[in-house]
Amino acid sequence: MSTPEIALLDRRHFLRRSGAGLGTIGLAQLMASETTGAGNTPAPRGSNPLTAKSPHFPAKAQRVIHIFLNGGPSHVDTFDPKPELTRRHGQRLPQPNLLTERQTGTAMGSPFRFRRYGESGIEVSEIFAEVGAQIDDVCVVRSMMADFPNHEPSLMLMNCGVANVIRPSFGSWLTYGLGSENQNLPGFFAMSPGGYPIKGTENWQSAFLPSAYQGTFVDTQRNSVDKLLDNIRNPRLDTTEQRRQLDTLQQLNRLHAEQRDDADLFVSRIQLYEQAFRMQAEASEAFDLSREPAHIHKLYGSSVQCQQILIARRLVERGVRFVQLWHGAGQPWDNHDNIEANHRRLARECSQGIGALLSDLKQRGMLESTLVIIGGEFGRTPTVELDGSGTKAKFGRDHNHYGFSVCLAGGGIKGGTVYGATDEFGFRAAENPVHVHDLHATLLQLLGFDHTRLTFRHAGRDFRLTDVHGRVIPELLA
Repeated sequence: MSTPEIALLDRRHFLRRSGAGLGTIGLAQLMASETTGAGNTPAPRGSNPLTAKSPHFPAKAQRVIHIFLNGGPSHVDTFDPKPELTRRHGQRLPQPNLLTERQTGTAMGSPFRFRRYGESGIEVSEIFAEVGAQIDDVCVVRSMMADFPNHEPSLMLMNCGVANVIRPSFGSWLTYGLGSENQNLPGFFAMSPGGYPIKGTENWQSAFLPSAYQGTFVDTQRNSVDKLLDNIRNPRLDTTEQRRQLDTLQQLNRLHAEQRDDADLFVSRIQLYEQAFRMQAEASEAFDLSREPAHIHKLYGSSVQCQQILIARRLVERGVRFVQLWHGAGQPWDNHDNIEANHRRLARECSQGIGALLSDLKQRGMLESTLVIIGGEFGRTPTVELDGSGTKAKFGRDHNHYGFSVCLAGGGIKGGTVYGATDEFGFRAAENPVHVHDLHATLLQLLGFDHTRLTFRHAGRDFRLTDVHGRVIPELLA
């Protein structure tokens, strides 16, 4: 081997040439296994990773809209009425307060009125009246549980199935398992007006899954398509020139990929360039709300939240697999003080849009195949939060991971039902507790997957969304 040739070889190629034999064969088999998990067949090299695929068994749901009320809405002020808490307002609870992130004091009854809605008669807070109007299509899970009273690990648990290590998000797992029905748009969008929530892009990361499955972020506070999606258009080249430039670039990428055995990165790059080019026309149409008639705009409302909910309907209508809607940057529902004013304002920003979405999907015949999730990373305490001195009430509530509510609708969910319960004060899940792992297992079941078989081989192990936990809750299924 000449000296110039050695200079051109990287370490991996040098070892491959100089150490050929049984060890190389074993290594190749190990590397090949990294692209597949138990029960899954790897896509052929060069194929589009977002091509639509079949799940393990016939699915009731085909797509997901996750309305994430980030910061932690109070379940006892929204979907879990507690008359006994109201009766004991200002008194100490008969048992010690559970340990949460901050010190809390006496019982704080909800400042909001609850009333029964629909034929099911489920009680919903006045601040979510528009959701209450659709409650016969909703299952309220009142016995959710998480692991920690802190935002960061609870966000990771709810989104990625694990609280403290990097793992793929739910949306990434779903697009990995099902692909997308529209090859001109990403399979997974994450939208948040004003910027990132806490933990930022980790909430919609693909982690060790191929990057094609990660969420595409959109700041819906921006008011035009060109601003909604960064760099969607080339300011210097028209479409014809862009196509010619891209074709040249893709030829060079393919030539380079053909000369390497580990070409997956380059193949993914080729596919992402193509998708970005096709998105210019498709995304402009999908995000253009001026195409909606006046009665739809009136139905959804004019707030930024309601507008992004309408965008979500347009995206799933066009084959996008997973759309996650965040209420806003940071953690807007994290109301440690003045919960009455803050929760009322926040609900006013989104309740009409959520109710409209459920009604609109049903009218279009899409609700039965669209899974809608509404909730945050945890709930809030039934006891009032105290200030730093531990003596003065702030008229807000601390984080509560011991028991909280999540609303589910469509996609095979048994509507007009309540599952589980917290104790009489709303502090802890007391009847039919549902851990986040159980929720994920049940949602995947509705989407056609056995959660123990939707896996990806990485670092010598088959990983899954539910880690090594989770059970399907059959009572939630229609």
